[in-house]
This record gives sequence, C-alpha cells and structure tokens, in this order.
Amino acid sequence: MSAVPIQEIVELVGGRYSGPADRFISGVGTLADATAEQLSFLSNPRYAAQLPATRAGAVLVSNELEGDDPRFIRVANPYLSWARVIERWFVPRPALTGVSPLASVSPTAKLGANVAVGPFTTLGDDVVVGDDTIIYSNVAIYPGTIIGSRCIIHSGTVIGADGYGFVVENGRHRKIPQIGIVRIGDDVEIGAGCTIDRASIGETVIGEGTKIDDQVMIGHGAKVGRHCLLVAQVGIAGSTELGDYVVVAGQSGFAGHLKIGDRVQVAAKSAVLNDVPSDTKVMGNPALPFREFARREAMLKRMAKRTMKDER
Repeated sequence: MSAVPIQEIVELVGGRYSGPADRFISGVGTLADATAEQLSFLSNPRYAAQLPATRAGAVLVSNELEGDDPRFIRVANPYLSWARVIERWFVPRPALTGVSPLASVSPTAKLGANVAVGPFTTLGDDVVVGDDTIIYSNVAIYPGTIIGSRCIIHSGTVIGADGYGFVVENGRHRKIPQIGIVRIGDDVEIGAGCTIDRASIGETVIGEGTKIDDQVMIGHGAKVGRHCLLVAQVGIAGSTELGDYVVVAGQSGFAGHLKIGDRVQVAAKSAVLNDVPSDTKVMGNPALPFREFARREAMLKRMAKRTMKDER
C-alpha cells in the first residue's frame, strides 16, 4: 500500500485538520509506538498522557479534546474514524479466499457467492452459508446449520453439536435426541474456540450483527438477539433468551430458561440466575441491579470495619 495523502483521510472521516497539507500517511500505530509516517488515535482518556510524547504523524482525536496540535484530526468519534481509515487503506489482503481443497464440504451444502472456507473445516449435510462469509480453519459446522451473509467464523469453533439434554431412566442418564438446528443471522462474527449447540427441537438463534468473542458457549435452544456483544468465556445455558443490544462482559454465566431484556449490561464474572428487564445493568454473584449491588457492597464493608474494630 502506497502512502495516503492526509487530506484524503480527513475527507473520509469528515474531520477538522489544520496541519501540513502535504503530509502522507503510510500506516497506523498506537500512540506509544507510531512513527512520523503513521496515524494514531485517542479514544480512551486513560491514554491522554501519551499525546505529548507520541511521534505519530497525525492523531484522530475528539472534537471536545482540549489543547491544540497541528497533527490533530478532530472528529466526533475517533474510534469509529480509526476503523474506517483502517478498512479503507490498511487492512491486509485476505489470506483466505475460496474453498480450501483440504476442507470437507458436503455435496448437499449450499454456499453463497464469495464464501471462503479454510483447511480442515467441515460443513455437514444441508448446511447453508450466505454470501461473503469467511469460515477459517478447523471449524466444524454440523448438518442443518444456517449461516447468514458477511459472517466471520474463527478457527476451532463448533456450531451445531448436540445440546446437553438427558433424562434419568432406571438410574441411568438417557440421551434426549437433539433434532433442531442453529440459525446465525447476517453480519455475525464468532471468535475462536466457541461452541453453539443445536436446539433439542426448533432453533438455537444468533441474531444479526451480534459479535461473539473467543471461548463462548451457547446452549441448546438459546436465542441471542440482534447486535449483542458477548465477551470471552461467557456461558449461556439452554433456552435462555437475550434481547437486542445486550452487552455481556467476560466470564459471566446465565442459568437456563431466562429472559433477558433489550440493552441489558452484565458486568464481568456475573452469575445471572433470574430474568432481567430491559435497560438494566447487573453485576455480582448472584447478579443484582447495579445500585443494589453497590449498596450491598457498601454495607458489607461497613460491617467488616465494625467487626475489625470490635476484635481489636
């Protein structure tokens, strides 16, 4: 990729820039590591202290940032602008195109246009994959799974394995047949090492635009809404339903058969054991609304201080 004139970057992001018009940008980097030929950005105020020392040739910053520097490109959302610049000029050419000869694709599977499938990936009978979807190496897609367009599925993920369903008969655990499928909407990204089980009957559903981090487990019959964010090591038990725009931080877990409303936020390491209404923030084990959790923690601290004082 040749160097990009700074004015083209400014135009792309709709920014304000008063520095040298003849500057060129040949790459991107962090504030700490960028060189004079690279673009950087400041989104998190935690890193503002790095601005004076950065060697970056240009920096995407918020319109509200105080101070001035001829390298600043002021925009409404630096992180979004950063993504747009990288997508336009600095994304490496895709390493994966077409269907690898080392992949195993059932003759009854249906692949859309421009689908890429990596080596040692298996697509079972009657799998459907939409246009422009990328499935990396060592992925197992079980029969009947339906995957939308423009999805990304990273290595080591298993979609459509049997759900965890058993019933006791004569002192033994008898397997309940899992005859449903998994349906994944458009523009979904699934990280490495995830498992999404097929429904016992009906469908396990991942809504359009949802982004799933590495090592996430989604149980049989669960339904994840549109544009949700599930961070690493989240576990969702069977038949639990998440609304739209739900954000779940790392290592949080959900009991089965719950209903979680739209725009719910779950803090890291939380154990969600009950239904949660829309527009609620929960945290803790068991998970509580944020204010209730904060009051409980404050009370426990006061009790601990009194106990320590009495013991002296």
